[in-house]
Amino acid sequence: MRVALVNPPWDYRNSIYFGCREPHLALELGYAASLLRAAGHEAMIVDAHLDGLDARAAADAVAGFAPGMTVVTTAPTYLFWRCAPPELRVPRLFLDALGARGGRTVAVGPHGSATPGTTLTKLGCDVVVRGECEEIVARLADAESLRGVPALAYREGDEIVVTGPPHACRFTDLPALRWPDAWVARHRHHHHRFEAAPDGPGAEVEASRGCPYTCSFCAKIDFRDKYRRRDLTLLLEEVDGLIAQGATYLYFIDEIFLPQKPLLEALVGRDVRFGIQTRIDLWKSDMLDLLGAAGCVSIEAGVESLTEEGRAQLDKNCRASTDELAERLIHARRTVPFVQANLIAVAGDDPDLVAAWRDRLRGHGVWANDPVPLYPYPSSPDYRRLWGEPDGAAWERAHAHYLGQFDRFSDIQEERPLPLAELEAACGCR
Repeated sequence: MRVALVNPPWDYRNSIYFGCREPHLALELGYAASLLRAAGHEAMIVDAHLDGLDARAAADAVAGFAPGMTVVTTAPTYLFWRCAPPELRVPRLFLDALGARGGRTVAVGPHGSATPGTTLTKLGCDVVVRGECEEIVARLADAESLRGVPALAYREGDEIVVTGPPHACRFTDLPALRWPDAWVARHRHHHHRFEAAPDGPGAEVEASRGCPYTCSFCAKIDFRDKYRRRDLTLLLEEVDGLIAQGATYLYFIDEIFLPQKPLLEALVGRDVRFGIQTRIDLWKSDMLDLLGAAGCVSIEAGVESLTEEGRAQLDKNCRASTDELAERLIHARRTVPFVQANLIAVAGDDPDLVAAWRDRLRGHGVWANDPVPLYPYPSSPDYRRLWGEPDGAAWERAHAHYLGQFDRFSDIQEERPLPLAELEAACGCR
């Protein structure tokens, strides 16, 4: 079978989207393509965001391939599944432009993972995959019956059939990805790098998947939840391939980049810089020193609250004190050029304490952001504490709650977010 895998042309106007707006390598589509080809299928990735295609041009490219199945993601790559744009206007616009020219249409991403029936209806596609998608997409290409494939939602007459809970793939043995030279050359963005201008192409890689913690604000219950570590040989093969293509910076998209001495020691001898997101309380001084020696130039560390009570409220399960957290951040800054402490707006945190702590860290070269408000994504524990299991109105409910609770938003949001119904009505989402 011919299978087209599509990253649509993302448009964030009036969205609450908190992630980076630059193009990133669509790792989930890369993995799916590798598994499809290994099974004897033809696979083509159309990355409209990276290539600057609009919905019509992307649809025409897919139609020219004449696929029997077309897969479109509802979030801009695995890196942002946890903070995806809530609205489905972009994938819907692509599907509308494609029409009946792409064979069976399949949506993957966080929306269908949490609210499969609603996503199926809004997009008007044939199938929704729940959870991590690469293995399920490969099985769909071989399946004689949808009922035999887990983690799907699809229509059968007037009924929406859901074949099981979200899928978690083995992950550890996923093959080393290979990207076209032109894509790597075009990928000039160095995600979350601030200490220097890009000196060559950047790329995204994945050393682990999932997180062993259950912080209340983190949207990962329905996808990328269970912690797994990728085979180091395969990971280094991928890293070396990217370096050979000219990449000078890598960003590890791991939900939580945990200390892994063999990986860091292997990176010490490789001419590449990299960035990570992690919890600083899990690192000791010697491992922070090794992290810097390995080439890390950017750390995004989740601190969230400056009181033990606030961190407990967020279910951080953090055993370090606020002073200890500050000391480890300052220590990391000795060898890592950019270190950021992420703060969340938590009820009860003293604004004066926050300001003084931020000033202290800035004095040592560590950046701490102005605390940002939380969005209760349907795949987060916070959503389920407020309203229970996600239903057909989950995204609208979370969106309205967020808009009604805050009169100022993230500093990366240039326009005030619109209600979800307005965002989706603009493209005919039902």
